[in-house]
Amino acid sequence: MISSLLGKKIGMTQVYDAQNVLVPVTVVEAGPCPVVQVKTAEADGYDAVQIGFSSKKDKNSSKAELAHAKKAGIDHAPRVLSEVRLADSPALKVGDIVTVAAFQEGQLVDVVGISKGKGFQGVVKRFRVAGGPAAHGSMFHRRIGSIGMRQTPGRTWKNQSMPGHMGSERRTIQNLRVVKIIADKNLLLVKGAIPGANGDDVLVRLAIKGQQKKT
Repeated sequence: MISSLLGKKIGMTQVYDAQNVLVPVTVVEAGPCPVVQVKTAEADGYDAVQIGFSSKKDKNSSKAELAHAKKAGIDHAPRVLSEVRLADSPALKVGDIVTVAAFQEGQLVDVVGISKGKGFQGVVKRFRVAGGPAAHGSMFHRRIGSIGMRQTPGRTWKNQSMPGHMGSERRTIQNLRVVKIIADKNLLLVKGAIPGANGDDVLVRLAIKGQQKKT
Protein backbone atom coordinates (compact mmCIF):
# COMPACT_ATOMS: atom_id res chain seq x y z
CA MET A 1 0.00 0.00 0.00
CA ILE A 2 1.06 3.57 -0.57
CA SER A 3 1.12 6.10 2.25
CA SER A 4 -0.21 9.15 0.37
CA LEU A 5 -3.74 10.30 -0.40
CA LEU A 6 -5.27 13.19 -2.27
CA GLY A 7 -8.10 14.93 -0.52
CA LYS A 8 -10.04 18.10 0.19
CA LYS A 9 -9.96 20.36 3.23
CA ILE A 10 -13.41 20.47 4.81
CA GLY A 11 -12.81 22.78 7.77
CA MET A 12 -11.81 22.85 11.43
CA THR A 13 -13.52 21.56 14.56
CA GLN A 14 -12.52 20.06 17.91
CA VAL A 15 -12.81 16.57 19.36
CA TYR A 16 -11.91 14.78 22.58
CA ASP A 17 -9.03 12.32 22.39
CA ALA A 18 -8.52 9.11 24.40
CA GLN A 19 -7.21 11.12 27.37
CA ASN A 20 -10.36 13.30 27.31
CA VAL A 21 -8.38 16.33 26.13
CA LEU A 22 -10.07 18.72 23.72
CA VAL A 23 -7.99 18.79 20.51
CA PRO A 24 -8.37 21.26 17.60
CA VAL A 25 -8.48 19.28 14.35
CA THR A 26 -8.80 19.87 10.63
CA VAL A 27 -11.22 17.60 8.79
CA VAL A 28 -9.90 16.27 5.48
CA GLU A 29 -11.93 14.24 3.01
CA ALA A 30 -9.16 11.89 1.88
CA GLY A 31 -9.91 9.68 -1.08
CA PRO A 32 -11.06 7.33 -2.33
CA CYS A 33 -8.24 7.62 -4.84
CA PRO A 34 -8.19 5.29 -7.86
CA VAL A 35 -4.81 4.18 -9.22
CA VAL A 36 -4.69 5.66 -12.72
CA GLN A 37 -1.19 4.59 -13.75
CA VAL A 38 1.60 2.38 -12.44
CA LYS A 39 5.24 3.07 -13.25
CA THR A 40 8.07 0.57 -12.75
CA ALA A 41 11.83 0.84 -12.76
CA GLU A 42 12.06 -1.51 -15.74
CA ALA A 43 9.71 0.49 -17.97
CA ASP A 44 10.02 4.07 -16.67
CA GLY A 45 13.27 4.18 -14.70
CA TYR A 46 11.60 4.53 -11.28
CA ASP A 47 8.78 3.05 -9.23
CA ALA A 48 5.65 5.13 -8.70
CA VAL A 49 1.87 5.15 -8.88
CA GLN A 50 -0.39 7.90 -10.16
CA ILE A 51 -3.53 8.45 -8.11
CA GLY A 52 -6.57 10.59 -8.82
CA PHE A 53 -9.18 12.33 -6.73
CA SER A 54 -12.70 13.53 -7.49
CA SER A 55 -13.89 13.72 -11.09
CA LYS A 56 -14.93 16.28 -13.64
CA LYS A 57 -17.51 16.31 -16.40
CA ASP A 58 -16.59 14.84 -19.76
CA LYS A 59 -17.29 18.17 -21.49
CA ASN A 60 -14.61 19.78 -19.30
CA SER A 61 -12.03 17.07 -20.03
CA SER A 62 -9.67 16.82 -22.97
CA LYS A 63 -9.61 13.73 -25.18
CA ALA A 64 -6.22 12.80 -23.73
CA GLU A 65 -7.60 12.96 -20.17
CA LEU A 66 -10.64 10.87 -21.11
CA ALA A 67 -8.46 8.25 -22.84
CA HIS A 68 -6.09 8.15 -19.86
CA ALA A 69 -9.02 7.51 -17.51
CA LYS A 70 -10.63 4.95 -19.82
CA LYS A 71 -7.38 3.01 -19.97
CA ALA A 72 -7.51 2.74 -16.18
CA GLY A 73 -11.16 1.65 -16.23
CA ILE A 74 -12.45 4.94 -14.78
CA ASP A 75 -15.70 6.42 -16.11
CA HIS A 76 -14.71 10.08 -15.78
CA ALA A 77 -11.35 11.86 -15.79
CA PRO A 78 -10.06 12.64 -12.27
CA ARG A 79 -10.11 16.32 -11.39
CA VAL A 80 -6.77 16.04 -9.56
CA LEU A 81 -3.82 13.76 -10.34
CA SER A 82 -0.68 13.18 -8.32
CA GLU A 83 2.27 10.84 -8.65
CA VAL A 84 3.60 9.07 -5.57
CA ARG A 85 7.16 7.77 -5.67
CA LEU A 86 7.81 4.33 -4.16
CA ALA A 87 10.97 2.77 -2.82
CA ASP A 88 10.06 -0.71 -4.09
CA SER A 89 8.14 -2.19 -6.97
CA PRO A 90 4.45 -1.23 -6.60
CA ALA A 91 2.05 -3.90 -5.40
CA LEU A 92 -0.97 -1.92 -6.58
CA LYS A 93 -2.52 -2.35 -10.00
CA VAL A 94 -4.30 0.07 -12.30
CA GLY A 95 -7.89 0.44 -11.15
CA ASP A 96 -7.22 -0.31 -7.47
CA ILE A 97 -8.75 2.10 -4.95
CA VAL A 98 -6.70 3.65 -2.14
CA THR A 99 -8.71 4.74 0.93
CA VAL A 100 -8.10 6.18 4.39
CA ALA A 101 -7.22 2.63 5.47
CA ALA A 102 -3.70 3.56 4.33
CA PHE A 103 -3.36 5.50 7.62
CA GLN A 104 -3.77 4.65 11.29
CA GLU A 105 -4.87 6.75 14.24
CA GLY A 106 -1.88 8.20 16.09
CA GLN A 107 0.37 8.31 13.04
CA LEU A 108 2.19 11.48 12.03
CA VAL A 109 1.47 12.89 8.57
CA ASP A 110 2.62 15.76 6.38
CA VAL A 111 -0.09 17.81 4.66
CA VAL A 112 0.73 19.69 1.45
CA GLY A 113 -1.55 22.46 0.22
CA ILE A 114 -1.73 25.88 -1.40
CA SER A 115 -1.92 28.76 1.07
CA LYS A 116 -4.68 31.35 0.85
CA GLY A 117 -3.99 34.04 -1.74
CA LYS A 118 -3.91 37.59 -0.35
CA GLY A 119 -3.14 39.54 -3.51
CA PHE A 120 -0.68 42.45 -3.66
CA GLN A 121 0.26 43.56 -0.15
CA GLY A 122 2.55 46.12 1.44
CA VAL A 123 5.45 45.42 3.78
CA VAL A 124 3.45 45.98 6.97
CA LYS A 125 1.18 43.01 6.26
CA ARG A 126 3.61 40.96 4.17
CA PHE A 127 6.72 41.18 6.39
CA ARG A 128 5.35 42.76 9.60
CA VAL A 129 7.39 45.92 9.17
CA ALA A 130 6.63 48.36 12.00
CA GLY A 131 5.84 51.32 9.75
CA GLY A 132 5.94 54.96 10.87
CA PRO A 133 4.15 57.04 13.50
CA ALA A 134 0.37 56.73 13.55
CA ALA A 135 -0.23 60.45 14.16
CA HIS A 136 -1.82 62.53 11.41
CA GLY A 137 1.08 64.86 10.83
CA SER A 138 3.80 62.31 10.19
CA MET A 139 2.69 61.55 6.60
CA PHE A 140 4.56 58.24 6.98
CA HIS A 141 2.37 55.40 8.20
CA ARG A 142 2.58 52.08 6.35
CA ARG A 143 5.25 52.79 3.74
CA ILE A 144 8.44 50.79 3.49
CA GLY A 145 10.86 53.61 4.25
CA SER A 146 14.51 53.56 3.20
CA ILE A 147 15.57 50.56 1.11
CA GLY A 148 19.02 51.58 -0.18
CA MET A 149 22.26 53.31 0.74
CA ARG A 150 24.30 56.19 -0.59
CA GLN A 151 26.94 56.15 -3.29
CA THR A 152 28.27 52.83 -2.02
CA PRO A 153 26.90 50.39 -3.07
CA GLY A 154 24.53 52.70 -4.95
CA ARG A 155 21.82 50.09 -5.31
CA THR A 156 19.27 48.07 -3.34
CA TRP A 157 20.51 44.82 -1.87
CA LYS A 158 19.08 41.56 -3.16
CA ASN A 159 16.28 39.94 -1.12
CA GLN A 160 15.17 43.31 0.23
CA SER A 161 11.68 43.02 1.76
CA MET A 162 9.39 44.83 -0.65
CA PRO A 163 5.66 45.04 -1.40
CA GLY A 164 4.45 42.27 -3.67
CA HIS A 165 2.24 39.22 -4.18
CA MET A 166 1.39 37.39 -0.95
CA GLY A 167 0.06 33.89 -0.43
CA SER A 168 -1.08 31.30 -2.98
CA GLU A 169 2.11 29.27 -2.48
CA ARG A 170 2.70 25.55 -1.96
CA ARG A 171 3.24 24.86 1.73
CA THR A 172 3.88 21.67 3.71
CA ILE A 173 2.89 21.34 7.37
CA GLN A 174 4.91 18.53 8.93
CA ASN A 175 4.29 16.01 11.71
CA LEU A 176 0.56 16.45 12.28
CA ARG A 177 -1.01 13.65 14.30
CA VAL A 178 -4.00 11.72 12.98
CA VAL A 179 -6.49 11.99 15.83
CA LYS A 180 -9.38 10.07 14.31
CA ILE A 181 -10.33 8.21 11.13
CA ILE A 182 -13.96 7.97 9.98
CA ALA A 183 -13.63 5.29 7.31
CA ASP A 184 -17.26 5.18 6.16
CA LYS A 185 -17.13 8.89 5.28
CA ASN A 186 -13.49 8.91 4.05
CA LEU A 187 -12.54 11.48 6.67
CA LEU A 188 -9.23 12.14 8.42
CA LEU A 189 -9.14 14.32 11.52
CA VAL A 190 -5.66 15.82 11.85
CA LYS A 191 -4.47 17.82 14.84
CA GLY A 192 -3.80 21.45 13.98
CA ALA A 193 -4.28 23.71 10.96
CA ILE A 194 -3.30 23.05 7.36
CA PRO A 195 -2.78 25.41 4.40
CA GLY A 196 -5.56 26.65 2.16
CA ALA A 197 -9.21 27.59 2.34
CA ASN A 198 -12.08 25.19 2.96
CA GLY A 199 -12.64 23.15 -0.18
CA ASP A 200 -9.04 23.37 -1.41
CA ASP A 201 -7.20 20.25 -2.56
CA VAL A 202 -4.48 18.82 -0.32
CA LEU A 203 -2.06 15.90 -0.29
CA VAL A 204 -1.77 13.85 2.89
CA ARG A 205 1.30 11.66 3.18
CA LEU A 206 3.05 9.70 5.91
CA ALA A 207 5.44 12.06 7.70
CA ILE A 208 8.99 11.87 6.42
CA LYS A 209 10.82 13.16 9.52
CA GLY A 210 8.58 12.32 12.45
CA GLN A 211 8.28 8.53 12.30
CA GLN A 212 9.87 6.34 14.94
CA LYS A 213 12.95 4.50 13.79
CA LYS A 214 12.59 0.75 13.43
CA THR A 215 14.86 -1.26 15.68
